[in-house]
Amino acid sequence: MTLSLSLAEARRLALAAQGFGRTPRGAIAHRQLQAQIERLGVLQIDSVNALVRSHYLPAFSRLGHYQAEHLDELAWGRARRRRLFEYWGHEASLLPLELYPLLRWRMHRAADGQGIYSQLAKFGVERRDVLDSVLQAVRERGALGAGSLSSRTEKAGPWWDWSAEKTALEWLFAAGEVTVAGRRGFERLYDLPERVIPRDVLNHPELDEAEAQRRLLLRSADALGVASERDLRDYYRLDVSDSKRRIAELVEAGELLPVTVQGWRQAAYCRNEPRIPRRVRHSALLSPFDSLIWERERTERLFGFRYRLEIYTPQAKRVYGYYVLPFLHHERLLARVDLRSERAAGRLAVHAVHLEEAVLSEEARQALGDSLRALAHWLGLDEVWLAPSVSLRGVLD
Repeated sequence: MTLSLSLAEARRLALAAQGFGRTPRGAIAHRQLQAQIERLGVLQIDSVNALVRSHYLPAFSRLGHYQAEHLDELAWGRARRRRLFEYWGHEASLLPLELYPLLRWRMHRAADGQGIYSQLAKFGVERRDVLDSVLQAVRERGALGAGSLSSRTEKAGPWWDWSAEKTALEWLFAAGEVTVAGRRGFERLYDLPERVIPRDVLNHPELDEAEAQRRLLLRSADALGVASERDLRDYYRLDVSDSKRRIAELVEAGELLPVTVQGWRQAAYCRNEPRIPRRVRHSALLSPFDSLIWERERTERLFGFRYRLEIYTPQAKRVYGYYVLPFLHHERLLARVDLRSERAAGRLAVHAVHLEEAVLSEEARQALGDSLRALAHWLGLDEVWLAPSVSLRGVLD
């Protein structure tokens, strides 16, 4: 028989799989931080810095106050500390090193012009001279940013107006011929994989595409708790045809368990027999790029919460604000909070709060106030400032 889950059970299963409700006591060391990131399997990187770079927020939302420098060390530190690498996982991402062999097939496809932007694929065919020149410069000089290689004399235009050298580095990165050794500010510094990726990881026996994709889907299932086919494929951005074949194979092998979820039209899957907690008690402000909510249709199915990022929406047309973080309280998303780090003023600015219900319970109000104060403290800001239009007076008392 196919296992059936209520919506509340599915929600608790998803929250537990994502690491909510397990806040450790005491200072957060590298070990706890690494374990949390490995549980998630991927951190999405985004350039917007209205609050803090997005990849720092998921660990804070789950663990509480930790040293952001520890994440830097895991991602870009010395070899003995490094446990993460950058690549295209779910968009631009930080991923545990053990996933490197599972993504080699994607690098091979990119080198053949598949799964990358058409202009980048065209560049890889037509400008091999630039690719060879840039790769040689990295080989000789190491850890280079695109700016140090650019030969353009005219001013760069907006958005994707890359120099030839920048385009070459992006192609080489997608194809796995260079990787990210570190960052200068937010600029990537590229080097050869053999200087960055541990030898045992780099020399791992090659996996065929099907096996690597099956393992990625199992990682997705572990991180999501319960998921539709679309949810599973989206986590590491697999193609539809690949995903459907691999999921069928995993179900036949008994490694994925088909389930039904109350209110879901889609078939769903769990990894083995699910262990559903009786409740999940956790309060947190969530990055717009948090893996709990980044698949917006899934967020609506799980929480009844329709969420869209309005960064690129003209100000006059925004409904909720520029950089809006959903507020998770226990097992529900109860509010949308438009936040900014106003570093010059030393304050966390709350520009708007939109409630999902007419009134927050006293417990939820207190939890929201505690979450705002904790976030400000973690960011090194002296106070939480509420805009005059924010009608949550008493939350910060």
